[in-house]
Amino acid sequence: MLLWMLAMTSPTSVSAQTETGDALLTRGEYVLTISGCSHCHTAEGGEPLAGGRALETPFGTFYTPNITAHKTAGIGAWSAQDFLRALQHGESPEGSDYYPAFPYTSYTRLVADDARAMYDYILSRPASDQPNREHELAWYLQWRIAATVWKWLFFDAGEFREQPAQSAQWNRGAYIAEAMAHCSECHTARNLFGARQTNLAYAGNAQGPDDELVPNITPHQGTGIGDWSRDDLNLFLQFGELPDGEYTAGSMDPVIQGIGKLTATDRDALIDYLRALPAIDNRIGN
Repeated sequence: MLLWMLAMTSPTSVSAQTETGDALLTRGEYVLTISGCSHCHTAEGGEPLAGGRALETPFGTFYTPNITAHKTAGIGAWSAQDFLRALQHGESPEGSDYYPAFPYTSYTRLVADDARAMYDYILSRPASDQPNREHELAWYLQWRIAATVWKWLFFDAGEFREQPAQSAQWNRGAYIAEAMAHCSECHTARNLFGARQTNLAYAGNAQGPDDELVPNITPHQGTGIGDWSRDDLNLFLQFGELPDGEYTAGSMDPVIQGIGKLTATDRDALIDYLRALPAIDNRIGN
């Protein structure tokens, strides 16, 4: 297991290790917002971050856990190292493996500074004693050994590493897409075992969340978003407005509520990264 590393290089401009007080909490709130945690961990009409949202999958129904600062119902008793271990290794403080419905497969790319800032922000928020619900899974997933085997086959842990051949702008966009916003979790098709098909990264998913069609967002001119202008992407990422003037709906709507809070600089970086993806011809839907 990777150790907590204080000297880790972050693709953000200021290290969380040097931030204190309001600045650290502001950074943590930003990372949590872009990462979509509030939506997934808040049931409809429920308390913020108290869990209980149902995630329907081909393997059964997962219920998101309480991640408020409550000492027993939430994660209030977790250390910062426990939190990093969950995000980067998909493991509980006791060492059991999480199911990959929790997207640690992307959160593993979060750098330690951002994870620590998010941890501090969560612990600064109101605690809820809402109990967690048991998942309702297929019989062959009733034992955690299934998650352990899945991780052994399909999971590679490790923080995001900048690619020296790419620009700082591209690297920042890659970090946002691959780690924080975890775009490929929904926009990439999966195999029979629920693992992402990396040869179709960002090329859409015919069986997305709640069985929705998730579009191809590679820059392919025919089946992706290659004909979208930079202004089109700017409007979409801020407001969910499509090039035809309509607005996104379904599971993408709460995602926009999160990534719509990107700073202008980060939004530009994300746009650069998306426009630089390999164009994959993969039509989703009609």
